[in-house]
Amino acid sequence: MLRTSTLAGLGASGVAFVTLATCATPAAMAQSGTATPLPSVTIDAPAQHRAKPARAARVTRQSAQAVRTVRQAPASHVVVPATVPGSLTVATAQQALREIQQTPGGVALVSADAYRNSTVSNTIKDVLEYVPGVFAQPKWGDDVRLSIRGSGLSRNFHLRGVQLYMDGIPINTSDGYGDFQEIDPTAYKYVEVFKGGNALRYGANSLGGAINFVTPTGRDPFPNGVSLDFGAFGFRRLQANTGGSNGPWDGFVTASVQDSDGFRDHSFGHSERISGNVGYQFSPDFETRFYLNANDVRQRIPGTVSKDSALTSPETAAPGNIALDQQRNIDTVRLANKTTVRFENTTVDFGLFGIDRHLMHPIFQYLDYHYLDYGGFTRVTDDRLIGGFRNRLIAGVNVLDGRIDNQQFANIGGQKGALLSSSIDSSKNTSVYVEDSFYFLPTVAAVGGTQFLYATRDRRDRFLSDGDQSGSTSFSLWSPKAGLLWDVDRTWQVYANVSRSAEVPSFGESSVGPGIPTIPFTSILPQTATTYEIGTRGKRPDATWELTLYRSQIKDELLCLYSAFGNCNVTNADRTVHQGIEAGAGVAVFKNIFVHGDQPDRIWVNVAYTYNDFRFDNDPVFGNNLLPGAPRHFVRAEVLYKHPSGFYFGPNVEWVPQGYYADSANTLSTNPYAIFGLKAGYDNGGKYSAYVEARNIANKAYIASSAIIDRATSTSPLFEPGTGRAVYAGFKVRW
Repeated sequence: MLRTSTLAGLGASGVAFVTLATCATPAAMAQSGTATPLPSVTIDAPAQHRAKPARAARVTRQSAQAVRTVRQAPASHVVVPATVPGSLTVATAQQALREIQQTPGGVALVSADAYRNSTVSNTIKDVLEYVPGVFAQPKWGDDVRLSIRGSGLSRNFHLRGVQLYMDGIPINTSDGYGDFQEIDPTAYKYVEVFKGGNALRYGANSLGGAINFVTPTGRDPFPNGVSLDFGAFGFRRLQANTGGSNGPWDGFVTASVQDSDGFRDHSFGHSERISGNVGYQFSPDFETRFYLNANDVRQRIPGTVSKDSALTSPETAAPGNIALDQQRNIDTVRLANKTTVRFENTTVDFGLFGIDRHLMHPIFQYLDYHYLDYGGFTRVTDDRLIGGFRNRLIAGVNVLDGRIDNQQFANIGGQKGALLSSSIDSSKNTSVYVEDSFYFLPTVAAVGGTQFLYATRDRRDRFLSDGDQSGSTSFSLWSPKAGLLWDVDRTWQVYANVSRSAEVPSFGESSVGPGIPTIPFTSILPQTATTYEIGTRGKRPDATWELTLYRSQIKDELLCLYSAFGNCNVTNADRTVHQGIEAGAGVAVFKNIFVHGDQPDRIWVNVAYTYNDFRFDNDPVFGNNLLPGAPRHFVRAEVLYKHPSGFYFGPNVEWVPQGYYADSANTLSTNPYAIFGLKAGYDNGGKYSAYVEARNIANKAYIASSAIIDRATSTSPLFEPGTGRAVYAGFKVRW
């Protein structure tokens, strides 16, 4: 079963309650071995004529809540740390869930306990694999093919179509690209997923929405810890964290060192990552926090290969990748500040950030990109009674600007050769948004909002021997939304919305090559979509669920319509449709097997299912063909026996029952596959945890992800082989 929190809304007597899972995915409890749920937390809605509480009274309430938490902690073998008043700038998982569950659409919150202590947690697939609607497949090292509701299908390298954040600080560059190597799954206490237009508060302008990775503070339980993970293909990782609080001060820092030889040839890598923050509370209603994140990543790239090579010799790297010693190396430093001020009914968040990123990327050429991104944000949340009705208003501004010192050299065996191109690429993005939730009935809210995005892209070419590639373009885009949110009872929500999203093209979108039309980046249009969505989510004592149906009608989708030299050229399609089903369920099918009482043992079945129907809409070239790059059906399921002591074990499966196309002409597809795993471990929510995990036990050869092209042949090098049989183990101690 999942952890629970209590969300307050207004009822006839002033307060009505809705109990929801602290992880929006039904997998949370099953995926971890945690035997003991957290106690419920009750948060009152604003009461009419409520006086502003004194600071001392607020601190007393926080202390009382801490006492309740300790008293309700179950078995004596669970070590409960001393509690301190929580952070104002960083929400707990329960508080964050209460916030996002007021969204009338597809959202999810994944607690670290759902994956950190029971899997190797090497990539974001381990974090998000039980979130329906998210297709995340490892390629090599830490790199992943990520798509939400069919976002970014045209890109099998870097990231586009989903906005990534770390503590609200952008991971993506200012023109939209991102790299997964900067994400350390060991560093976070929870991850928030906002699908599509539900990411309004981050100013996200993409079909896929936004994902926010949140690190702990020194005020969280168990701020100190050490973990060791190791296993197949030379994987080894050492991670440590420490933190604490002293009066108004608190601090937290986590660091990891990781090495892997890799499953495929030429896929070895090394990384060092550190994240930390320091907070100061001027008062219970005023807190500021400073953040630091730094990464040093060195990774070889094995490359995409033909279908035959992927299925018959999956360890083999692409010959050209070896000859050119292709790599993706990243150095990053992020600095940021966030400040929160709380008034009677209003909370104000504001902050600034700066990011220095250096990409050293020998591929077909040696890409040497130096990024400087910076910006700030302000967000106001007002929750009060208006005329006896609850009203919740959110408004804010996000600014993300940046500059890329872009140089490309000839790649001579992984080293720089002659300079081939050079430019300064500048991006500016300013988004203003407002959203209002009006509870016209005690448990039903009408939600309306809009976002305005103004963005510019400017290139100053410094290498003119091949012609002047300079140019600039700008975009002004409105993205309105409207919806309904109904708290049916304490355990059940129903929602519906219609929203518009707009994705501004990056500098990488263009078309050039022999036999295809030349389209400069300044001629690429923004991708816009109107999405209709209806769904439900909830939790009962022995069952959890989420079900969302959506349909996105897209204009000018950024897709591969032309290709030259085997590379995809991304331009605008005319009209496309993305629609699907996102379904997750968890059920305790058996209880009281060997242990009876208030905390019985149980067998928990968890299933996450995604149905994707992505297609052209009467395209003049491709008709109503299916869009390539994502499976129509994707199933992830597990069965776990869970003992109240914290011991767990059980099998799992990943199943793609139907191959998917790798080209827009629908001539070449992947094969169906099913891979099986098994894991066992111990995690009672206390000081110690350990796991052993076996993956792809049958050593099945399969294709994990595919690049796409307009028209493929049987020898087109488009495919990333899945990893073979692997066993991992890990141990963690915290205090």
